[in-house]
Amino acid sequence: MKRFLVIALSLLVAVGAMAQEKKLVVWSFTDEIQKMLAYYQKDNPDVNIEFTLIPNDVYQSKLKPVLQSGQGAPDVFTLEAAYVKGYVSSGWMADLTSLANSAGKDTMKYTKDVVTDANGKIHGMSWQATPGAFFYRRSLAKQYLGTDDPVKVQAMVKDLKGFVATGEKLKTASAGKAVLIASTGDLFQVFKSGRKTPWVVNNTLMVDPVMESLMDVAKTFKDKGYEGRQAQWSEGWFAGMKGSLADEKGKAVEVFGYLLPTWGLHYVLKPNSKSADGKIDTAGDWAMVQGPIPYFWGGTWLTAYTKTKMKPEAEKLIAYLTTNEKFLTAWAKDTGDLVSNTKVVDAIKGTYKEPFLGGQNHYEAFSKMTGNINAKILSGFDQEIETIFQEQMAAYQNGEKDKKTAIKDFKDGVASQFPDLKVN
Repeated sequence: MKRFLVIALSLLVAVGAMAQEKKLVVWSFTDEIQKMLAYYQKDNPDVNIEFTLIPNDVYQSKLKPVLQSGQGAPDVFTLEAAYVKGYVSSGWMADLTSLANSAGKDTMKYTKDVVTDANGKIHGMSWQATPGAFFYRRSLAKQYLGTDDPVKVQAMVKDLKGFVATGEKLKTASAGKAVLIASTGDLFQVFKSGRKTPWVVNNTLMVDPVMESLMDVAKTFKDKGYEGRQAQWSEGWFAGMKGSLADEKGKAVEVFGYLLPTWGLHYVLKPNSKSADGKIDTAGDWAMVQGPIPYFWGGTWLTAYTKTKMKPEAEKLIAYLTTNEKFLTAWAKDTGDLVSNTKVVDAIKGTYKEPFLGGQNHYEAFSKMTGNINAKILSGFDQEIETIFQEQMAAYQNGEKDKKTAIKDFKDGVASQFPDLKVN
C-alpha cells in the first residue's frame, strides 16, 4: 500500500508539472488580445493560457530584457506598427513563414510585408488591417462646400493641391470660423505613408521629399489658419469632434474633418462625438473618404518567441486569431474591426451600414483602401527618428527656425542618437 501511495503521489506530481509546463504565456500592450482569447478558449477549453496586459508606454522596457535573457519570456507576444520592424531581424520572433503561406494565404499582403525580413521569412501575423481615411462633418460640407456627397467631397480633397484649396474655401466661406483639420499633427501619418523610401536604407538616413513637403504644408496650414491650432490627442482636439472647440478668445471653431484609421472611427471619433451632458452629439453627421494620400496607421502583430517550448501551441493560437475565418467573421461583426483576411472581408463587406456615418458602408470603403498601402516603407528606426523629425517640424512650423536649419538639426539629432548610421 505504501509503495502504491508513493507511485500515485509521484504520478500526481508529474501530472502537475506537465500541466504547469503546458501553460501558454501571452503578453500584450492591448486588451484586445484578452478579449480575443475568450473566443479562442471557448473553442479550445482545455488550453491553459496566462495573459499579461502591460501598458504600452513601458511594454518594450519589460519585453526586451526577457527576450534577450530568455528568462520569463512569453510564448506569444504582440508588437505594434510603431516598433514592430525593429524586432523582425532581432532573432526573437519565430519563423512563421509556413503558417503565413498556408493558413494565412488569404491574409492581406501588406500585413505580411511589415514582418518580412531581408531573406523573405515572415515572423508574425495580424488579424487586422488599418487603412486611413478622412472623416468629415456632413453639415459643414453642405453649408460651406455645397454638398456632403462623399464622391464629390473626395474629388475636392483627392490630392494635396485640392486638400489645401479646400482649406482655403472653408476659411473663406465661413469667414474664418471653419478649419479643415483640428491639428497639423493629423497630417503626419498621411505624408509618412506617401513616401517612396524608408527612413533608413543601407544603413543611411533618407529624407524622402514627401516629408519635406509635409513641413511646408504644415506651415501653410498654421500660417493661413486652415487648422485649429490644437495638439493631436489634446482636450481641444477631442472637443472639435463634438463641435465644441473654441479659440483662446472663446470664439467657436468648427472642425471640418479628422484624418484617422479604421480604429479611429470606433475608438476615437465615436466616443468623443457627444458632450458629457448629452446636449451636443455629432453622431450621424459624419462621412468618410480616402483623402489626399492612401495611408495606414497602426496595427498589431502576433508572434511567437523563438525559444518557446510551446511552438505548436503558440502557432495554433496565432493561426486561430489571425486566419480562422469563423473567428474573424465573428470578431468583425462584434467589433466592426477591419480584419486582414480577404475572404472574410469580401463575404461581409456588403452587409454594413454605419449610422454614425449617416448610413455609409465604412467596411466596404475601408476594404477598397487596403490595396494602396505600401508597408515596405517601415524600418526598425522609425519610432525614434520620427520623434526627432516632428520636433524639428514643429520648430519650423512655429517660426522658431527656418526650414534649412530645421532639417540640419533633424539630421544632427539622428546622428547623435544613431552614431552608426550614415547621415548626409
